[in-house]
Amino acid sequence: MLVSATYIFVGLALLTAGAEGLVRGSTGLALRLGVTALAVGLTVVAFGTSSPELILSIEAARLGNPGIALGNVVGSNISNIALVLGFAAVVRPMHVRSELIRREMPLLIAVTALLTIVLFDGRLSRVEGLVLVVGAVVYTVTSYMAARHGESTAVLAEFDEALMSARHSIWLDVTMLAAGFIALLAGAALLLKGATAVAASIGISQVVIGLTVVAVGTSMPELATSVAAALRGEADVAFGSVIGSNILNILAVLGTAALIRPFEVDGLRGLDVAIMLGSAVLLLPLMWRGSVLSRWEGAALLTGYVAYMYSLVP
Repeated sequence: MLVSATYIFVGLALLTAGAEGLVRGSTGLALRLGVTALAVGLTVVAFGTSSPELILSIEAARLGNPGIALGNVVGSNISNIALVLGFAAVVRPMHVRSELIRREMPLLIAVTALLTIVLFDGRLSRVEGLVLVVGAVVYTVTSYMAARHGESTAVLAEFDEALMSARHSIWLDVTMLAAGFIALLAGAALLLKGATAVAASIGISQVVIGLTVVAVGTSMPELATSVAAALRGEADVAFGSVIGSNILNILAVLGTAALIRPFEVDGLRGLDVAIMLGSAVLLLPLMWRGSVLSRWEGAALLTGYVAYMYSLVP
């Protein structure tokens, strides 16, 4: 048990470090190629913070552990909103000014509702996986195109300031990108090994492990990004990262996993899917109410997340 716990701890550390390296390296290269900071923040950073879920889910699907892949995505999407944004708002109330990000909230709800429908028959097929992956490509392209037009100067300046530290020499960018990818692969392998062993030893399903330990661990990049952005007063960066990551978790991560190996939905409760959808729906009226996520609302999200974690205790 101690060895398995060590695998999990080291795996999570490598995944977090790998995502950081991947985000920094890919962001630096994208900025060097002339991509605007807003476009990078809404696409490259969102994809980079989803990289732990992507690599882990691909490895889980390849090894025949679909429960961890599914639990990881559902749990990560819940924790990204309730834990990550909740904690960031408690640190500092978050005022979202970006029209683009507010427009993406209904898209997040729609994509989450689509996954709810897809999972209703208890199976995620290759055809459904292909539809999700195509959706990820369309989303990324349209987000990139939309980010090039129509935002206020204040929002553009916010993203530019947030990503200013990502500008390095090209060799450092390439090195961080490569090192991040290697760390992600190693971290995913160790985390899967530890998580499956723990699930077997204490008699809980792989889905529950994915919803809890794995989901919280793979949400660490979003937590670090969002808290740092909140402290700097860059709420748009925090929300952009979380919303983009949640959309890509469903479309790219689960879609890719299903393409590799279709799987049955076993061990996932209706409550888990309902909370994933409900947390996305809840975010919309919170933002419409003055586009501010206050401290008390953040505290309410955190309280709800703790209650949800308690519901998973056997």
